Amino acid sequence: MGKPLGTTGEFFRRRDEWRKHPMLSNQFRHAFPGLGIAVVAFSIYCVGEFAYNKMSTPSHSTSSAAVSHSH
Repeated sequence: MGKPLGTTGEFFRRRDEWRKHPMLSNQFRHAFPGLGIAVVAFSIYCVGEFAYNKMSTPSHSTSSAAVSHSH
């Protein structure tokens, strides 16, 4: 690789190993492993429920006309 580190280089290399620890690196996607899939699934559910409610709700004009004709 390069020049041999020697005793002082080995000492500092061992002292700096903590900087490469997985808990200290910037890996937020590994912190919550199923969060991305859960957010996508919940979003699809919300959009589907919204669309279902829009399509299945009767219009107000039809229900009010039916009430006015019954009197």
